[in-house]
Amino acid sequence: MSSDKSPEGPLEGRLALVTGASKGIGAATAKALAAAGAHVVLTGRDVRALEAIEDEIHDAGGASTIAPVDLTEADGIARLATAIAGRWDKLDILVLSAAYLPTLTPVTQIDPKQFGTAITVNLIATQAMLAAFDPLLKRSGHGRVIGLTSSVGAQPRAYWSAYGSTKAAFESLLESYAAEVEKIGNVRVAIVDPGATRTAMRAKAYPGEDPKTVKEPSRVGERLVALLSDDFETGHRERVPETA
Repeated sequence: MSSDKSPEGPLEGRLALVTGASKGIGAATAKALAAAGAHVVLTGRDVRALEAIEDEIHDAGGASTIAPVDLTEADGIARLATAIAGRWDKLDILVLSAAYLPTLTPVTQIDPKQFGTAITVNLIATQAMLAAFDPLLKRSGHGRVIGLTSSVGAQPRAYWSAYGSTKAAFESLLESYAAEVEKIGNVRVAIVDPGATRTAMRAKAYPGEDPKTVKEPSRVGERLVALLSDDFETGHRERVPETA
């Protein structure tokens, strides 16, 4: 169902995996990567939503494969890695976009179940993804990992503790991994804060905000493609600007 892509794409021939690819920034990033020539593996829980993104990619002349996975399932990531390793011998790009936002609340009123889900999706799954795909990233010779974070990870804010604490740990995990692989291969790691972006998660956190006052997810996807196309040093950090 796919068609030929332009051979001039800056990411032509590379395999990319994007978590949380069914909507928001993950979906926009997947489409941008495919437009740049990469074959994109779309992961997420919502199969229909993934199929819709895949159709958009194919209609635009790109290539993608859907791989539904629930990051809260203990063996879901292992099965995903096994499936990908059975089809491809390397992974060039891993974008960690999936995240869970618990209800904003004081520290003393955090819902334990929601907090547990946030820890699982935002932190435990990240470690599992790095462990599962590290061998394929190292085989690439040009492996790149981009983790999407939030400003509340580095700058604690009232009522954001359940989410912000998981993002702080997320960043620490990625920075440790970056330091561990820097001297033993070509895997490079970057942490990117998308900033205010028009997503369902943003609407949940700021229900009274006019969505037109914040940038579209496509802006983030375009910036990530530019970052991957120009290359970067491991440990790179940036925030996507609010204006072009």
